[in-house]
Amino acid sequence: MSSVAAARALLAGLIEGGLTHLVLAPGSRSAPLVHAAAEAEARGEVTLTVRIDERVAAFTALGLATAGSGIVGVVTTSGTAVANLHPAALEAAAARTPLIAITADRPAELQGVGANQTVDQRGVFGAAPRWERTLEAGIDPAGARAAGLAAAAAASGRRSGVPGLAHINVRFREPLTPPPGAAVPAPLGGGRGPESARVEGESRFGGVV
Repeated sequence: MSSVAAARALLAGLIEGGLTHLVLAPGSRSAPLVHAAAEAEARGEVTLTVRIDERVAAFTALGLATAGSGIVGVVTTSGTAVANLHPAALEAAAARTPLIAITADRPAELQGVGANQTVDQRGVFGAAPRWERTLEAGIDPAGARAAGLAAAAAASGRRSGVPGLAHINVRFREPLTPPPGAAVPAPLGGGRGPESARVEGESRFGGVV
């Protein structure tokens, strides 16, 4: 299964589970999630906001969730970028705010080989998440979609009765973008109406990866 297909399936599960808004802090390893999110936003299934700085992205997502925007996700690339989500993630857990941290990660063959900024992202938020899981590279669509549903349920409190933080760490293997001319999947259905992505300094986030 390609990384882009995994990202599409994961996002489908999150949206089906009630995710309403995604805040993206794009990077190279998170490119599959960026492409999947752009497709979903174009179909009116989710609202996107882009923030270049990961810490700003995390607190933007926290603010949206606190203001009643439903389940909100924040997407970051791999490595030290993930650490910048930590303060907002802890606040979401303490304040029982429905936030999902969706972190891109390197596959197993790129772990522990001295690659720049590679860190062990499993359990990075300690005991704060209500639910967390690392999806290995090549996960099948059904598994990715199920993980999205589980994360949304945990963040909303449908599993425990207490909303809060959920964390999905996804190990993506190259290629990280769709092949040229690839068809865009059909809509999931039940879209929330098209809305433009909001970007710092740009009218659209377009090809930022």
